[in-house]
Amino acid sequence: MESRLYRPRRSVLYVPAVNEKALGKIASLACDAVILDLEDAVAPSGKAAARDSLQRFFAARSWGAREIVIRINAAATEWGAEDLALAVSLAPDAILLPKVDTPRDLLEASDALNEADAPETTKLWAMIETPRAMLNIGAIAELGRDPASRLACFVAGTNDLVKETGVLATADRRHLVPWLMQMVLAARAGGIDVLDGVSNDFRDLDAFARECSEAAAMGFDGKTLIHPAQIEPAKLAFSPSPEAIAEAEAIVAAFARPENATLGVISIDGRMVERLHLAQAQRLLARA
Repeated sequence: MESRLYRPRRSVLYVPAVNEKALGKIASLACDAVILDLEDAVAPSGKAAARDSLQRFFAARSWGAREIVIRINAAATEWGAEDLALAVSLAPDAILLPKVDTPRDLLEASDALNEADAPETTKLWAMIETPRAMLNIGAIAELGRDPASRLACFVAGTNDLVKETGVLATADRRHLVPWLMQMVLAARAGGIDVLDGVSNDFRDLDAFARECSEAAAMGFDGKTLIHPAQIEPAKLAFSPSPEAIAEAEAIVAAFARPENATLGVISIDGRMVERLHLAQAQRLLARA
């Protein structure tokens, strides 16, 4: 899992599938990925129109090089089956499953993709947004070790977690941090990516930048966004700093010297550096 090709997911923008004007702007945005939303961003009366809009969007194929993900409605809803069938036919980079509670939710979706002969390149992302998901998160993440499951990424559904648990949503998110850290730990155990939840006040970009920096420090790979103004702060926060890049390059160069080829530990500027630090440096440079 460590050797997989790195795909940046620093800035992942939700776009309502029913909003054709917003869909038309995607190609001009500098985000790493877009989640075309059929779920929360679309009212029940607009579900059919949103699916029609998605079909036109994919027919035009004008989104550039960014990763394209479709968030469908949950399988238990009246729209879930039709959403999944449409998403499979459109072959996006990934399908985002909401309200994932157990590994079975992902396995049933992957079975459906296989039965429909969906390409192997179509992955599954999972929203972690319910108390049951948090209790089962280790078992869910373990599916990432099995390519047949298609699981590639967790997405924190912080608004739903707040709603479902009644936890107080403070500006510093201190009551959510234990669950966020648990998501990161599980994702790393499963060898998958993990994205932080949205920040609702898109006008306060200073507060958003702080939240991004904290999420990056927690180990998240990126953040989900609700407004294009949030793209650049997210990309900055989740990109390696020039200082970190320089340090990583120095570690790689040091281990590349012939005299260090067989050593497990070396000294760089008086600091002990092990091969685990080399692996970390190589991953950071791949991101850079």
